[in-house]
Amino acid sequence: MEYLEFELPIKELEEQLDKCQIIGKESDVDVTETCKQIEKKLAETKKDIYKNLTAWQRVQLSRHPNRPYTLDHIKALCGDSWLELHGDRNVKDDKAMIGGLGKIGDQSYMFIGQQKGYNTKTRQYRNFGMSNPEGYRKALRLMKSAEKFGIPVVTLIDTPGAYPGLEAEERGQGEAIARNILEMARLKVPIITIIIGEGASGGALGIGVGDRVMMLENTWYSVISPESCSSILWRSWEYKEQAAEALKLTAKDMKRMKLVDLIIKEPLGGAHTNREATFSAVSSAIEKAYNELKNLSPKDLVKQRMEKYDNMGVYKD
Repeated sequence: MEYLEFELPIKELEEQLDKCQIIGKESDVDVTETCKQIEKKLAETKKDIYKNLTAWQRVQLSRHPNRPYTLDHIKALCGDSWLELHGDRNVKDDKAMIGGLGKIGDQSYMFIGQQKGYNTKTRQYRNFGMSNPEGYRKALRLMKSAEKFGIPVVTLIDTPGAYPGLEAEERGQGEAIARNILEMARLKVPIITIIIGEGASGGALGIGVGDRVMMLENTWYSVISPESCSSILWRSWEYKEQAAEALKLTAKDMKRMKLVDLIIKEPLGGAHTNREATFSAVSSAIEKAYNELKNLSPKDLVKQRMEKYDNMGVYKD
């Protein structure tokens, strides 16, 4: 189990509890009461820490190395029905962007999302979840296939941003993301979008236009990461915590500003502490959203989606 800096008080109490239990097993000393006191204090400490998280601490939780990634969610939701599809039919198959068909219950969905790696080797293989233009073009190809066969689309967002390399710009990174936003706005099947980790910049928006946009509780969604914002405004990463607060990037902030529709609750401590409960909550949210959208005609679906985004923001004529 890996602990973040603000979780160290929890680590200390859990270590004390383990030692207490070991003493009870290896000796004749009755430590039942002591263990109960530690357990009580541990529960209170967890509740106190996780109920009062700052914006930066939620950013840290969204990047926790044990947090479930896109493929973890898809395999848990779909089981053996998952069939991954590859390639943009133009340049290559982008490993940072995955997609394919899967079923939740009896309903088929086209799943699309960014995939990060679990260790150094797989992170390099997945390009740290940063897609190239061909990744967004693959996503669009799959969405168009879903539209052709009347299959709803589910996008799972978890990226630090689109890949900013020279070769990505040469192949039209900006055009690929802009094209996806345009085409998703008028896609004639339901689109359900969930931010499951990091939702940064155009890299997230490239698969982020949905009829229902939801966020897991300890995720963030913003035009820029706190570190990059800090480096631009203060020429240093030291102000990342201040930047995180100012950006209003947490799920609560997004919901309050009506930029997302729903916050999906996570287990106490984050999605990684109880994966099964997290997957169950995500599955329920997808099924509920689809049931609300499935009876709309393609024309009404597109109209409602256009109005949803047209009403966002504050402006004056």
